[in-house]
This record gives sequence, structure tokens and C-alpha cells, in this order.
Amino acid sequence: MSSMNRRKLIALGAGAVAAAATGTAAQAAPSTDGALATAPSAAELAATLPGGFTSRYAAVNGIRLHYVAGGRGEPLILLHGWPQTWWEYHKVMPALATRYRVIAVDLRGAGGSSKPASGYDKKTMAADIAALAGALGYPKVNVVGHDMGSMVAYSMAANHPAVVNKIAMLDVEHPNSSYYEFRMLPAPGAPFHPWWFAFNQVSQLPEQLITGRSRFLVDWMFDNLLVNKEAINNFDRAVYAHAYSTPDAIRGGNGWYQALGQDIVDNETYAPVTAPVLGIAHDIFYPSFAATLTQQAINVQLVQIANTGHYFVDEQPQVLIQHLRSFFG
Repeated sequence: MSSMNRRKLIALGAGAVAAAATGTAAQAAPSTDGALATAPSAAELAATLPGGFTSRYAAVNGIRLHYVAGGRGEPLILLHGWPQTWWEYHKVMPALATRYRVIAVDLRGAGGSSKPASGYDKKTMAADIAALAGALGYPKVNVVGHDMGSMVAYSMAANHPAVVNKIAMLDVEHPNSSYYEFRMLPAPGAPFHPWWFAFNQVSQLPEQLITGRSRFLVDWMFDNLLVNKEAINNFDRAVYAHAYSTPDAIRGGNGWYQALGQDIVDNETYAPVTAPVLGIAHDIFYPSFAATLTQQAINVQLVQIANTGHYFVDEQPQVLIQHLRSFFG
């Protein structure tokens, strides 16, 4: 981040903003769990990014989607994962905006987007994004998705092939029957134990446990799924904690997990997608990710990223920018 944009963040006024921008301890954040007491708005966050980014809304598919757009060129839609928002891509958006019209979306259930009672299967969420592309006047788009956003990107290619040019899937494949093999108890020495897949299936209890305490969850995820914990700093963590601090926001994010069973059923009906797919994964996920993706798509380019964890959009942004530019042209 440039010194000018760092000053913009500090100027937003919250004590946690200044603490994060200068790298001071998380305790400087004024709320009980480290979320921002008065969070900067999406418009204020967007204004800190070079590229003329602005915060916008669109009514599509029966809901309201929030997105941040900037840059010029062919449309490139960015879809975040859990527990993040459009802000996940803030390190790569300015560079991408020099070549593309970048549209970073808050998925249904997250950030500034609607949080309805249903519609969290990835087929419906893909329809949200396809409708957004149409509402913005784009007959065809490129899509990047990380984590849950990767599932939505794949579903968009499977269900709306006429709208999709190319997709990049980051670290997670579309749900399939192998998801039923996740262990309740990790094997000794297992490098990965996705306990939150089960926890987020539980109805209502996560809202009761996490509301007002989301920073603890956010910190655990980033501390355990990053190689460099500082890659997502105090300010960024506070932004995400604030976004997931209410019962509706927690329910919305958990809805993505509670729909995985339907996603697996839907996956059985999909032929391998024909759109070109760039699949990027970190070392731990890469073997299973690569094996699955080559079955789910016909035209696949695979990249393994070293020295990073799951959140490599934050941890290896320059490497990601290079691969996205090479793939999308």
C-alpha cells in the first residue's frame, strides 16, 4: 500500500484503523473482540485504492448485491471466500485495474449484500453473479473466485456458460462427494482439519457463540491458515470481524456451508465445464485440488504456489497478479 493510501486509512478516524496502519497491537481496537467500533464504510475503503474504485449496489436475482468497481478494460469479477468480503482482493485490485474493469463483489450473505433466509447453494449464488454481469451490461465476463467464491465461479461456468469467458479457481474446488470423507477427528500429524465445515452446519448456535466475538474466529482462521500471519494485518482482520459481527452476517456465511449437500447433488448433474480454467492452490491443498479439477473441467491450467497458506490472495499477491494477467490476457 502506498504511503498516500496508508494516510487515507489512518484518516478514516477509528483508533483501530490507525493502530492497524502502523502495525501496532490488536488490543488497540476499541471493541471487545477487536472489530472496528465504527468501521470505515465500503466507500471509504474503496477510496483508498488506486484505480478510481467506488462502492456500488445492484438489484439482481431478488436481492441487492454490493460490489466495488474500478479500472478500465474487459470485465473481471472477483469473488471472495470465508470469512472475508470484497476487501480480500484489495492488494491485487489496483494492479488488475490497470488492465481490466475490476468488479469485487460481496457474495450473497456477506458484507454489504443482502442476507436472505435462503439461496446459499452455489447454483443460486452463481445466478446472482450472472445477473450482475447482465445488469452491468456485460454479455461475457472473466471470473476469479477464492474459497467459497471459487465454488461460485465454477457453478457459474457450469450453469451460465454463455456468460463466462474464463475462470480462475483459487485453492478450492466445487463441492463433490469427497467432501463427505472429511474426518471428524484429524489423523495424527494431519496438516489440515476443517472443523468449521461441521461447526457452520449447526443451526443458530454459531450466531449465539460468535456475535460480538467474531474477531476470535477471524484470528484463529488467519493465524492457522497463513504461513506469514502478518499478511493479513490488524486493520484487515478488524474489517472482516466487523463484517461478521452480527447474527445475520454469521448466518449468511454459514449458509454457504449448510448448502454444501445441495451443491454436491448439483455437481452430479454437471458435465465438465468447457470454459478455460486456471486452478491455483497452495502446497497442502494442491494434490487433491488438481486431481478433482482435472475431472471437473476440460481445459485446465494448474499452478502450485509455495511459501503460503490458504489465504494466498493476501500472502502472495504479486505472484497471483502475475498468473491472473498471464491467464486472462
